[in-house]
Amino acid sequence: MKLVDPTDFEILEVMSEGKRQTAPNVAAHLDRKRQYMNDRLSALAGMGLVERVGPSKRSGMYVITTKGRVALNLRDQYSHADTDRFAELVENHSSIVEEQNKVDRAFERFPKSEEDN
Repeated sequence: MKLVDPTDFEILEVMSEGKRQTAPNVAAHLDRKRQYMNDRLSALAGMGLVERVGPSKRSGMYVITTKGRVALNLRDQYSHADTDRFAELVENHSSIVEEQNKVDRAFERFPKSEEDN
């Protein structure tokens, strides 16, 4: 997982605010060129760190994925010298987070007991 540091992490930070974003919005946030943000968002989507959303695939809207949030949280462990290790770390942590999310969703279906109130 070869990231452009710090740009890709800055993009993930903007995306982590929870809103759908377009390249022009991200470019304005980071004071960068729109076309460069298009290229970086496309690259991040290829790595599974963001994904295209919207009414159509051509909407140009992106959201951060669980994998993207994990990569952002592990930012301090990123090294250009060992991108494979970082990718493995992100994959492993993402799997754990996804499994935890499944468990959390499963428990949401159960009624709360009086002790929980």
